[in-house]
Amino acid sequence: MTFNDNAKIDSSKVRRRGRTAGIATGGGGLAVVAIFLISQFFGVDLSGLAGGGGGAANAPDEAIVGCDTGAEANNDLDCRLAAATDSLDTYWGAELPTTGVAYQTPGVILFDAQTNTGCGAATSATGPFYCPPDATVYIDPTFYDELRTRFGSSGGPLAEMYVIAHEWGHHVQNLSGTMQGLDLQATGPESDSVRLEVQADCLAGAWVGAATEVRDDNGTTFLKPVTEAQIADALSAASAVGDDRIQESATGQVNAETWTHGSSEQRQKWFNAGLAGGTAACDTFGVSRLG
Repeated sequence: MTFNDNAKIDSSKVRRRGRTAGIATGGGGLAVVAIFLISQFFGVDLSGLAGGGGGAANAPDEAIVGCDTGAEANNDLDCRLAAATDSLDTYWGAELPTTGVAYQTPGVILFDAQTNTGCGAATSATGPFYCPPDATVYIDPTFYDELRTRFGSSGGPLAEMYVIAHEWGHHVQNLSGTMQGLDLQATGPESDSVRLEVQADCLAGAWVGAATEVRDDNGTTFLKPVTEAQIADALSAASAVGDDRIQESATGQVNAETWTHGSSEQRQKWFNAGLAGGTAACDTFGVSRLG
């Protein structure tokens, strides 16, 4: 998606965090492996992993500067994430209260290589994730290169924004209580874990479908109309992080009973459901099969 050049961007909702002095894992290499396997790039529950982040001091968070307009967002990744954050925050600030749920803005941290979070210590290997205890989205922007070069996504601005929109979906789930009472230890194509993840994909699609009507403080729409090519980029990103595709790439085999995030087909299906039908189409817990 492309931002209108004269859209006003509030970049204060995003902070940039430098490299930490070091991460104390508490569990050695196994803790790092656990973080990687559980999060699988779009995880939500990292609590208690890697020793809770003790023993490492985060570098001070800094404001994202020079990101005041849509033109700057179109030319710089950090600015684009700040602009997407502003649009997402504006959209959900209006949308979520219509369902009877009070809205609160999440934190958004762009980090470099490793960081401490309310869910414990994390590295770039975890991929982007949402941490419920501190209600914050964490992204190392180098992930976008990995998404394209290692996992085969076509890339593009909407693929980048899909990632943060998915994590925002987890924040919406946290606020609405959807995360409560789920069996996140169970795995498989119809498990609660997969239903939670594909619902976040659906909520991301709902934002994309409405994003060209979301306006800045001056009444200018943040984004220009989405194109079919841009939607294809988002679907490519969703497909690239499907459990089946990751498993086949890593081992040459697919074991559906171990899925935690959904297949490429499931992730694309539910993104499209939100894109076409909005948030009303995102009841992944109310259907017998996810597809």
